[in-house]
Formats: sequence, structure tokens, C-alpha cells
Amino acid sequence: MRKTILITGASSGLGEGMAREFAKHGRNLALCARRTERLDALKQELEQQYPNIEIRVKALDVNQHDDVFRVFKEFQAEFGTLDRVIVNAGMGKGASLGTGYFHANVQTAQTNFVAALAQCEAALEIFRAQNSGHLVTISSISALRGMPRAMTVYAATKAGLLALTEGIRADLIKSKSPIKVSAILPGYIRSEINEKVKNTPFMIDTETGCRKLVKAIEKEPVQAYVPSWPWALIGFLMKRLPLKWVMKLG
Repeated sequence: MRKTILITGASSGLGEGMAREFAKHGRNLALCARRTERLDALKQELEQQYPNIEIRVKALDVNQHDDVFRVFKEFQAEFGTLDRVIVNAGMGKGASLGTGYFHANVQTAQTNFVAALAQCEAALEIFRAQNSGHLVTISSISALRGMPRAMTVYAATKAGLLALTEGIRADLIKSKSPIKVSAILPGYIRSEINEKVKNTPFMIDTETGCRKLVKAIEKEPVQAYVPSWPWALIGFLMKRLPLKWVMKLG
């Protein structure tokens, strides 16, 4: 039976790239984002390339929490089941705390953590009812340590999401649930969230990054650095090196 994968934030960046890669794998797609015109164009393109898969799209602002639950349930009803939900929607606005950018920092905090919590809740309600499913959260290599300047709040939200994901997995292990949970920590993959950042070490292009993301997700790992080289090694070092060295990555 063909698997159905729900991806939030699927109109651009890593979400769009993962949708393309999963389509190549023959997966049905439930795609949602705020920008429906881009979703509609993506749907049309992928349906022409892969006529055997089913693709449905819906408008969703993940900060409208009631809508998150409604849209997820609508997708489940339309497909009959959801096999995997990828909590991907996020943003990277922000600045050093105390410099007058609370409005941007709090927006990032709400989108990257509170809205991610809503997505996890909505997905797990469905998975618990099905007694099956795979929850995937897109964290970041920056989750491993505190980061300076514009990365401060972003890194904190991704650290919170990483801890939330592990807590969910612990809860499911304790209840002997068959539901699987994966935390994915991308390194530097070019996307709209970082398109203005220049001269970043180890940056890879969107297509390559998304291909590696999907390859990792398909293995249903507990946790994965993507790409594994050099980020598994860098992650190991980040957790142990002095902060003044680690902060150079931010």
C-alpha cells in the first residue's frame, strides 16, 4: 500500500524539496502551507511527473492552532490514513536580545516551538487512533548549543523541539506504542530561510540537502544529522567544545 506523507511548510525551501523527493519515491503527499498558489503549482508539476501518486494541498498557517488540528484530520479523512507527518514549518527571524527586536524573536519562538507543539499534538492524536505512524521533527544542528545574534532564539526553539521529540519518544516507549519518532538535525542546507547568508562553511544546495533528508527520514532513525558528514562529527564536537569556539558557527 502506498504511504501517505504530510509535510507542513511545503510551499518553499526544505518542505518543497522534500515533497519533490518523496514524490520520486512514489509516496502520496498531503502538503500544506500559507502560500496556496505555490502549493497549487507544485501539485500540478508533480502530478504531471508522477501520475500514479495522489497529491492534496491545503492552506495552513501553523500559528492558527485550531486549523492545524482541522487540516490534519481533513487529510486523514481524505487519504484514509496518514503514515508520516513531517513537522517542518518554521522561520528564522530574530536579533540579539535587548536590541529592540522582540517582535521578531517572539514570532520565531511561537512558530518554531509552540506551533510545532500543535503539529505534534495533532499528528499524535491521529497516530494513536491508528496505532501506527511516523512523526518526524525538523530540528537543526544549532539545537546543540546556544548561538549568538540572529541565531539565539532560533537555536533555542530548535533545542526545545529536539527535547520535545525525545520526550514524545520516551512516552511512546513507556506505553509500548508502535508509533515511531525521529528528530532530524540538518546542517547548513541552502533554503529561503538562509538565502541571504554568505560564505557559510559546509553549505550544500537545496536539492542535494533534500535528497539526503529524505534518505535519512526513510530509515526512520531516532535521530540523524543531515548530511551525516561532516555534521555528525561537528555535532559531537559542538557538545564538548568551549562556547567561544562553538559560537563561530552562528
